[in-house]
Amino acid sequence: MATVSLSQPTDILIMEGLTLPAVDDTMVADIGLAAPDGSTIRVVRGVKEAAEVIGEAEVILGIVNDRLFADAERLRWVHATASGVDMFMFDRFIESDVVLTGEKGLVGGHLADTGFGLLLALTRQIHTAIRLGPEAWADRVDMRAREIELEGLTMGILGFGGTGRAMAKRAVAFGMRTIAVDQYPMPAEQIPGDTGVDEVWPLDRLADLLATADVVAVCCPLTPETDGMFDEATLATMKPGSYLVNVTRGEILVDEPLVAALESGHLAGAALDVAPGEPLPPDHRLFQLDNVAMTPHTAGASQLRAPRNVARFVRNLSLAQRGEPLEGVVDKQLGY
Repeated sequence: MATVSLSQPTDILIMEGLTLPAVDDTMVADIGLAAPDGSTIRVVRGVKEAAEVIGEAEVILGIVNDRLFADAERLRWVHATASGVDMFMFDRFIESDVVLTGEKGLVGGHLADTGFGLLLALTRQIHTAIRLGPEAWADRVDMRAREIELEGLTMGILGFGGTGRAMAKRAVAFGMRTIAVDQYPMPAEQIPGDTGVDEVWPLDRLADLLATADVVAVCCPLTPETDGMFDEATLATMKPGSYLVNVTRGEILVDEPLVAALESGHLAGAALDVAPGEPLPPDHRLFQLDNVAMTPHTAGASQLRAPRNVARFVRNLSLAQRGEPLEGVVDKQLGY
């Protein structure tokens, strides 16, 4: 496990942004109490303001791109305010001694809420009713013919981290059976009982999961291994008439094969908060398909997200002063 030793006053840079929209006085006070005595805490808005003071920063609560990192000569530790850390995976950062921690394991609930919301929008024809408005009454018989319930269906989960486990819990509540694959398979005794998963299969059983699942939930990070994973061949392996849910990274899907699978009816529908190449152009076919329910990469929002992550950062500041392993450490070689 990674450690950072903070025994002297430290320059801490906090970056407000999309997932940490406002840093209030209470947050600053909590961070100040947890940091070494005499530490400096700066709060900036976004990358542009951060660039003006990045050279002094030893610890960052925020994000770092290649350009910022080039000037961050004193940097020792970054605590990310983004759940997906693929933006950090440039060579200079990966090869450096800078420790990366973040929201790993903290963001599953609200992503799963959106995933199930979009899935229900499809299976219960809610998206059709909203799109048609008052005209939906004229389509009522056809809408009823297309509605299905989730009770008794199988959800297959790709990636059994925080998001995957949260999706599984919600699936159990809807009376679904759950199966999962992950890079790190697990025996039954290690799996939380409320997820309904009997065992976590290794990735080489992904084809088995795809052929079995009525709903496939993509819950894995974007890595070189998952980039473009759902191509024509993978989508063809999915059970005919199944649904695809993705609330993590759009680049895991390949655009044209996904559209083709939806247009042909091989997939009954796609529930997407993310898409390859986002933001999609207004005339993209995914916007025109009746069997797609899509939100504009908003699943990561929650009133609880920033406080949770700041609380972890505060705990990590205390752990760093004791030389103990940090929470939410990202393996930079693996990318998650």
